[in-house]
Amino acid sequence: MGHFAGRRPWLLAAGGLVTTGLARPALVSAQTAPPKPDRIVVNASGGSMNSIFRRSYFAAFERRHGIRVQDTSPVDFGKLRAMVESGNPEWTVTEIGGQDAVRAKELNLLEPLDTSLIDRSEYPETARDSHVLSSSAYSTALGFRTDVFRDGSHPKGWAEFWDVRRFPGPRSLRNHPVDNLEFALLADGVPMESLYPLDMDRAFRKLDQIRPHVTVWWTTGAQPAQLLVDREVVLASGWNGRFYDLTRRGAPIATEFAGGSLKTGAFGIPRGTRQAYWGQRFLQLMTDPELQSVYTTEMGYPGLNRRTLSFVPAELHPLLPTSPGNLEKQFWLDVDWWTIHAAAAQERWNRWMLRR
Repeated sequence: MGHFAGRRPWLLAAGGLVTTGLARPALVSAQTAPPKPDRIVVNASGGSMNSIFRRSYFAAFERRHGIRVQDTSPVDFGKLRAMVESGNPEWTVTEIGGQDAVRAKELNLLEPLDTSLIDRSEYPETARDSHVLSSSAYSTALGFRTDVFRDGSHPKGWAEFWDVRRFPGPRSLRNHPVDNLEFALLADGVPMESLYPLDMDRAFRKLDQIRPHVTVWWTTGAQPAQLLVDREVVLASGWNGRFYDLTRRGAPIATEFAGGSLKTGAFGIPRGTRQAYWGQRFLQLMTDPELQSVYTTEMGYPGLNRRTLSFVPAELHPLLPTSPGNLEKQFWLDVDWWTIHAAAAQERWNRWMLRR
């Protein structure tokens, strides 16, 4: 990520085609605040994420503005589109997953962010998208058992993950082309700054080499961490927050960030929502570094305000993907490449997985 330089984050896309037929929004300036509603509706992933949001962003918004926050879940792109096209979105703010932030922007489903209300001056330049607020960063990184690889003897990146002689033991990778194509190319000696455009032929040839040693192809975020805990594997790719939680609880699990694949979570305001102004206010509150530090500390997914880590205990910094020392060892997943090539890559991956 090199202090957020290089490839743009996963959910921060360049402007795309805008569909016609939808009303153009009128930004409400900070000087013309409308009457307060009794509530706003924030749609997010649910579970522990919404619980943490309740203790941080939701509670702070309710204290500051006297407006109740009603949370809903799950994230649903199809529902977002249907709401906007009906002209009556029920969500004030919604999380947007994966490449859907790119699609939402292209399909004109989001209000532009009001920069008179939302101050991102402490955000990296690449995290100042016109329609999407980057809420946090996360990494698909390399998890390992510290009782198997003691005193720093674990693989330091994907080339060593592929080296089954020096680093023996069962492994787990995700059953998906995203990240795995990049990891295979890194293992084959491609420099991070030269990953894109991805050479799929080369990546699948390299994946052929590791395939016999992957005993589980994981499909849910909880799987790789549990596989490590249960000693079913000794090495696994996985989302850093899953490994972070285990490490903090004293499990013999740690994270190697070298070659990690960085992405960002994202939130937006559905176009045409009746409480757009208060949605802007909610997103403005989400940029507060002290509030971001609550989510960072509990989940291991740091906010993108440069001041956030100053509110996080120093002993946790080595476990976070955006900490100095970890940041420069990783790359941002290239949203542009994946937006264009995702379908072809998935089709090829499916064929590859069916091979015996």
